[in-house]
Amino acid sequence: VGNMRSDAKFILIVEKDAAFMRLAEDRFYTKFPCIILTAKGQPDVASRLFLNKMKRELKIPILAVVDSDPYGLKILSVYMQGSKNMAYDSGSLTTNDIKQPVWIGEWSRQWLGVRPSDLERFQIPEQCRLDMTDKDIEVGKQLLKEDFITQNPKWVEELNIMLDTKKKAEIQALSSYGFQYLSEVYLPLKLQEGDWI
Repeated sequence: VGNMRSDAKFILIVEKDAAFMRLAEDRFYTKFPCIILTAKGQPDVASRLFLNKMKRELKIPILAVVDSDPYGLKILSVYMQGSKNMAYDSGSLTTNDIKQPVWIGEWSRQWLGVRPSDLERFQIPEQCRLDMTDKDIEVGKQLLKEDFITQNPKWVEELNIMLDTKKKAEIQALSSYGFQYLSEVYLPLKLQEGDWI
């Protein structure tokens, strides 16, 4: 693939295939010009290479929507710094120089959602929030030691909210307000407010 061109303003990484399909069916990209990408969970090498190529050639920012749990953050870390198993080739497989869209504001990071603070802000019903397992808590505590977390105090704050409440939620929890809530309310509001870290 060469000579990529697009009128997209950003790339939106989506952890879950169901959320990707919802955004595609709702034609989210027509209201907010973007390229929507999913690796259906943990990103494979091809997805990471493709994202890296799009970032280099299109020179547009990248935002991500992942589950509000430690594994969503681990997925972000693989996109940003590569997997520990493939550290020898991380230069060509990572996309760590992520910039914010010029039409929204100044550069920050790319975690758009679903963040632990969103559970209260968007009043996600209790029945849609899941208790963290002991393993989830262990992974969350390990993440607090990772550079990609510690370098951003807001990420530390969000992870601490998760660990303090011992609650997590999947992207699908947003559908408790209707199947189009993700594309019609949640993401438009977050993008218009520049609410990512």
